[in-house]
Amino acid sequence: MTRFTVNNQPVQYRMDPDTPLLWALRDASNLTGTKYGCGNGECGACTVDIDGEAVRSCQRTIGAVEGSFVTTIEGLSRDRTHPAQMAFLAKNVPQCGFCIPGMIMAAAVLLKKNRNPSEDDIRASITNLCRCGIYPRLVEAVLLAASVQRGDETIDAPPSPGVSPTDAAREVPALIPRSK
Repeated sequence: MTRFTVNNQPVQYRMDPDTPLLWALRDASNLTGTKYGCGNGECGACTVDIDGEAVRSCQRTIGAVEGSFVTTIEGLSRDRTHPAQMAFLAKNVPQCGFCIPGMIMAAAVLLKKNRNPSEDDIRASITNLCRCGIYPRLVEAVLLAASVQRGDETIDAPPSPGVSPTDAAREVPALIPRSK
């Protein structure tokens, strides 16, 4: 039995220790924010935080993370108030959204290590792939998140999960649909 901590909760998996962490998270723990993209560690859609490092979970077995602390997008901030989550929304980074959880996790790890990253630091640390081409907004969002995390700027908190679009627009006027 493999034991480690996921999103601050101790877990035990009765799975083969060679099972990729990605599948344990998605299938056994129902943490589906961690996405399967390429399966060979290139795209980064499956990025999670393991003991303070951004790791491609499709490339790490559950046996290799025995005793570790794993944080997924679900554990980063349940109310979406982590500076990276808020900045991604404020800068309109998500398009299709598939790669976004992995990018947010990579950004969160970067911001833990570097409170004032440069554009080059961001590009070097977040090597995740996005078919929608959000890279310029990604850099802007991480710079904003760093500024928010340092206390230099603020961002209005997004609506809570499960709020209807109409109610969300009432809470955050920027979400009111524009007329065509």
